[in-house]
Amino acid sequence: MIAARIRVRGQVQGVGFRPFVYRLALELGLNGWVLNDADGVEIEVQGSALALDELLRRLRSEAPDLAQVDEVSAVPVEAAVQRSGFAILESRPGHAHTAITPDAATCPDCLNDILDAGNRRYRYPFTNCTHCGPRYTITRHLPYDRPNTSMAKFVQCPACQHEYDDPLNRRFHAQPNACAECGPGLTLLEADGSPVAVTDPIASSVELLRAGRILAIKGLGGFHLMCDARNAEAVARLRQRKQREEKPFAVMLAGSASIAPFAACNDAERQLLESRERPVVLLQKLPGCDAALPGVAPGMAELGALLPYAPLHHLLFHQAAGRPDGTGWLAAPQALALVCTSANPGGEPLVTDNDEAVRRLCGIADAFLTHDRDIVVGCDDSVVRASKETPSPLWGEGGGEGRGAAAPHPNLLGTHPHPNLPLAPQGDSDPLRAKALAESYKGEGTNEKGACSDLGQTSLARACFIRRARGYTPRAIKLAQAGRTVLACGGWFKNTVCLTRGDEAFLSQHVGDLDNAATCRSLEETARHLMNVLEIEPEIVAHDLHPDFFSSRFAADFARQRGIPTLAVQHHHAHIAAVMAEHGLVEPVLGLALDGVGLGTDGKAWGGELLRVDGASFERLGHLRELALPGGDRAAREPWRMAAGVLHALGRAEEIERRFDLPAAAVLREMLERGVNVPSTSSCGRLFDAAAGLLGVQMISAFEGQAAMLLEGRAQAYGPVAPMKDGYTVDPDELNLLPLLAALSQMRDAGHGAALFHATLAEALAVWVAAAREKTGLGHVVLGGGCFLNRVLGTELAARLERSAGVKVYRARQAPPNDGGLSLGQAWIARQ
Repeated sequence: MIAARIRVRGQVQGVGFRPFVYRLALELGLNGWVLNDADGVEIEVQGSALALDELLRRLRSEAPDLAQVDEVSAVPVEAAVQRSGFAILESRPGHAHTAITPDAATCPDCLNDILDAGNRRYRYPFTNCTHCGPRYTITRHLPYDRPNTSMAKFVQCPACQHEYDDPLNRRFHAQPNACAECGPGLTLLEADGSPVAVTDPIASSVELLRAGRILAIKGLGGFHLMCDARNAEAVARLRQRKQREEKPFAVMLAGSASIAPFAACNDAERQLLESRERPVVLLQKLPGCDAALPGVAPGMAELGALLPYAPLHHLLFHQAAGRPDGTGWLAAPQALALVCTSANPGGEPLVTDNDEAVRRLCGIADAFLTHDRDIVVGCDDSVVRASKETPSPLWGEGGGEGRGAAAPHPNLLGTHPHPNLPLAPQGDSDPLRAKALAESYKGEGTNEKGACSDLGQTSLARACFIRRARGYTPRAIKLAQAGRTVLACGGWFKNTVCLTRGDEAFLSQHVGDLDNAATCRSLEETARHLMNVLEIEPEIVAHDLHPDFFSSRFAADFARQRGIPTLAVQHHHAHIAAVMAEHGLVEPVLGLALDGVGLGTDGKAWGGELLRVDGASFERLGHLRELALPGGDRAAREPWRMAAGVLHALGRAEEIERRFDLPAAAVLREMLERGVNVPSTSSCGRLFDAAAGLLGVQMISAFEGQAAMLLEGRAQAYGPVAPMKDGYTVDPDELNLLPLLAALSQMRDAGHGAALFHATLAEALAVWVAAAREKTGLGHVVLGGGCFLNRVLGTELAARLERSAGVKVYRARQAPPNDGGLSLGQAWIARQ
């Protein structure tokens, strides 16, 4: 009989890990106990060496679906003479070294419960268990126990308490556990916030949606605005009320089968849609999509689709389908399609509070479907595309080397032969004191076949993020090295914050653009909440080089109050560093940063940069030829201005008024000729705008990136073309694409022009990078910045680069390549 204390670290709280250990211990005949503490999960067991070895193996290979096992370690202890049986002990408080699990979509078992007319939770919209439901959005601080969540005010009824106390029940210590007798409930409100006297809020809500009304519906991380996606008048009213003229909406559908009439969906995309993270997935539209869903995603090549992730969502579709028993009806296409957009009027933060919803959504929503379970922290829907890239060895799926591989399992506690485990080290008279006992092994949880047991990591390995939030936050991004704690405050657009601890980086949910007071306050609240739930006190604060960003001012104030240093990080350096951080790159790399704008070290607007990055330092090797920004920042919103600037640069200024029949055209020409209010930029984003303006694709953008998105859609629709011969010139420090732009200005077919632009740009960038590689000898090429959300450009460029011997291309995978990942790069640089 031997005994050991085992430590399990990672995402192991709130995922059913203790009852999982309890069941294993009973099966293996082990005595002892298990508990949660600030470090993760601690286990003390005694039994035979064979049983303890088996326990250690299965802690990793059979971990619960929501668990992410980063580390398991074991040390010997004295065997207790009187110990008998196995127990789950109360959580032990302390300084947190673990993390909260992200919110998870309703699991199949709970879905069966709410759709089974004979189940006591039939149609109960807050059903959950240890495998699903809210986590991060209801937690105030660790450890993750009911008193520390917004469920503290709901006292469980005897039936729920029995489930909660039974280690063999899947609702054992499920902190949000509840039923209709004791848990949260729904309320339907009029537009003015007064309650509607209805017996069935779900049925009444579906009636309102079918009648063309706009509803504000409270979900896991905040309110959604929803309406019938097939109703053109309802969609148009929502656009008008929300002041969202052209930006695409996402659509929620009952199940994967319901997507078929609107968009193509391959296996990888279906896996993402059905994953427990339930992101919005961008899918290629099918012919007829815009006619079937009028006004939902006008002019876009892709449709953002998501599936229900909360019981309330499922029950809306269940009601619309006539309340069929069971889940079989989901295999057939369902008629109901719902516009599902964040309830954030005017670009402000997501609405989370009931009273706040009535106040802020007044004039937008016709009614409110609310509930009384508080949302502690808002968390928007994640938005992704499926990716076919091979996962990075640092975090990828099972198989191969690295954290994703099935790690060799040391025989920590036994001396017997085991088919899966090596013998304990020899030469120590007491095998329990062999060196292997003190060593820990690290890696993602994998099953015996080498596949990742954490389904979230599997879906993560197939996702390219546009926005990282619900379902993924606050999952840690593993870093190559441990280091000091950093708070990084991000940039201006698509703001996020990042905290580091040890060898982990915690990227916050999407905060938004810092162009209003409410979002600025949200940045402050997000940073403080993340610090609180992770119990991290930063040693240094990183921020963007631009001193006027609110995030930079917040960083300065935060650091001054605590007497800690700050570090200003150049924008494009941070873009490249973010990708280096998630891929564990520590050696110098070539970085190609392509985005809309970022302040350069020379005070100019950068955005098309070729860099040599070596940790905390970088060298600007070259940039795109600068283009004029007539009218300054306004040119970023009006692509015709960028096109006019190109015509002036080509010596064809006299064409400006003729080509652009706009009131400001004559004034703009004069500005260009006199050089008044015409700064310059090396931005690749503005290059896209210039092409869109020259081809007549978009003259004035209704939202950021619209012109580039429409240009990409035209290129995809037209199909591949050969790059333009002599469409660019490459100098040692500059890539000039004016010849390509000159050709576009003469083209009548916008689709052909868009395809030619993408093909030539990809070839030009590849030639440019190849020349830099020849000069520097660096073979690792990192691609970062928002322009790499463009699938046509990113795919073609990466393919061209990787055809060169000795080149390895790295792209953003665990964070968005745009400014949503900027804080990760800032944090990584601050630790170098």
